[in-house]
Amino acid sequence: MKHALLLAFVPALALASHVACSRASSGASDAAPRVLVGAGATLPYPLYSKWAADYARVDPAVRINYQSIGSGAGIRQMTDGVVDFGATDEPLTDEQVRRASTRLVHVPTTIGAVVLAFNVPGEHELALTPELVADIFLGNVARWDDERIRAVNPARALPSAPITVVHRADGSGTSAALTTYLSKASPAWRTIVGAGTSPRFPVGVGAKGNEGVTAFVKSTPLSLGYVELAYARQAQLAMASVRNGAGKFVAPSVDAITRAAQSTTIPADPAARISLVDAPDEGAYPIAAVSYVVLPAESRDRGKAEPLAAFLWWAVHEGQSTASSLDYAPLPPALVARAERALGELRADGRPLLAPVANR
Repeated sequence: MKHALLLAFVPALALASHVACSRASSGASDAAPRVLVGAGATLPYPLYSKWAADYARVDPAVRINYQSIGSGAGIRQMTDGVVDFGATDEPLTDEQVRRASTRLVHVPTTIGAVVLAFNVPGEHELALTPELVADIFLGNVARWDDERIRAVNPARALPSAPITVVHRADGSGTSAALTTYLSKASPAWRTIVGAGTSPRFPVGVGAKGNEGVTAFVKSTPLSLGYVELAYARQAQLAMASVRNGAGKFVAPSVDAITRAAQSTTIPADPAARISLVDAPDEGAYPIAAVSYVVLPAESRDRGKAEPLAAFLWWAVHEGQSTASSLDYAPLPPALVARAERALGELRADGRPLLAPVANR
């Protein structure tokens, strides 16, 4: 009951406060909406765009403007004060946290999947092991009919043709999830490339954002690249089933990434990092990632910070109902609780932005 009361009370309190503030500052009841600007990860962009449209109806006094420019660029713009919030699918490193001029808060918002999308005319199914994917992106497996690919795809009529590899050209949490998956299984990948948001791929063509990789695979026969599930579905790309830590080949789906999230132990500490890669459930899709909004714990502008906190509270509660329809997994209760704790840390003028959360 206590949680239900908080859920109803917090957005209403914040909404009333920042609506009143907007009207007072303009002296009119029909003041222009306050625009909150975010930038970063391309992985959650379809969902954030939907949330922005929905929230304009929830609170007509606020507009959310989210720019899909990649995790690395978004975090830089946030820490430089260019935008109100950044977004990333990879938590900031200890070094990034140390370099920040203020303490930053990570608010988990949704869960996506990184898929291996391919364009082989006449073929819509493919199975890949992490070792195979690593060797394809290392250039060691260069043709579609390589004996190692045929060994796990005996029923597929794969062509005797080169694989055109495409990867991200910008800093990306999507890249971090894929390279973490490959590093766990392939010593060669771990040594030559490693895991991170900006890996140096030995082969392939670079494209910007999930949008760029999706467009390249869509338009290029015999290509293979990695993109977020929502982009691949929207573009009607074929997607590979990949082997997880339990040895099962699992196709990407909302159910499979939900199983990854539900079978992963979520630390209570809002600062602790979370990895959903190779979650223990045998039905879990192995390349899943939590997406975060990152913003300063202490704001100098309560007029912006308060409506932003209210929007994020709405997103991690009511907003989750639209996730599945766009091929994202809703946050499990443990991650919702973690988001609530993170939002409870937000301050302006030394006072909590969402007092009922901070004091519950």
